[in-house]
Amino acid sequence: MYVTLFLTPLQEEADPSLQALESRQEEILKRLYELKSAVDGLSKMIQTPDADFDVTNIIQSDECSLLTTNGADLDLMLGKDYGALKDIVINANPSLPPLSLLVLHSLLCEHYKILSAVHTHSSVKSVPENLLKCFGEQTKKQPRHEYQLGFTLIWKDVPKPQMKFSIQTMCPIEGEGNIARFLFSLFGQKYNAVTSTLIDSWVDTAIFQLKEGSSKEKGAVLRSMNAALGKTSWLVGNELTVADIVAWCALQQTGSANAAPANVQKWMKSCENLAPFSSVMKLLK
Repeated sequence: MYVTLFLTPLQEEADPSLQALESRQEEILKRLYELKSAVDGLSKMIQTPDADFDVTNIIQSDECSLLTTNGADLDLMLGKDYGALKDIVINANPSLPPLSLLVLHSLLCEHYKILSAVHTHSSVKSVPENLLKCFGEQTKKQPRHEYQLGFTLIWKDVPKPQMKFSIQTMCPIEGEGNIARFLFSLFGQKYNAVTSTLIDSWVDTAIFQLKEGSSKEKGAVLRSMNAALGKTSWLVGNELTVADIVAWCALQQTGSANAAPANVQKWMKSCENLAPFSSVMKLLK
């Protein structure tokens, strides 16, 4: 006697959505284990005050690739819009222009085909000519569908920069540092937990202490930067990160650049040798 087995579709082949969910769970668990290891290391440093916890080797062993001219898969990172152009809209106050976002715009233009635009909101009476042309002279525009990303800057009377990516459904991202993190993520860089934490820490330090802090706080940050840049070429490791961009712009806007110590001065020159930084320097003249 023969018995015939009939397999259901679920038994024959796993549901793709379940596979995707399992992959995402595995990635989350992996990141949690990395964070746990980083926290364990920091807790040991706190429990043994005499220990000298140096993360330089951890940073340098991070498997992150240099920024390439190919760019990343925007559909994968931002979601597919079925032919609609992905459009980033930023509101910023012309009295304190977010220089780091202008540097990042230039960097993005090196990686993607960007449809750039600058507008003035009715809440602002006048905007300096150099800010109206902060994206440079726009060449003859191609059909909208040929661009990969839209980048619209609106000079508006707002207390801090605001960004929306999906205009219909997204709550605005506020703050220059947070927007800078989002824009830099579009390059597709991947960092380990320690490197990511240090980058975030430098971004916050640049915004809240170097840019908005007291003279005493600014002096302390410059000393910390000088020490870090004595070990590596950039603030975190041996390649440019969003931390360098935000910190360099904060130095420019606070007038602290001339008083910076030797390692910081050398690092600033390295930044200024890159085209996206030199283009923003023209706005400061």
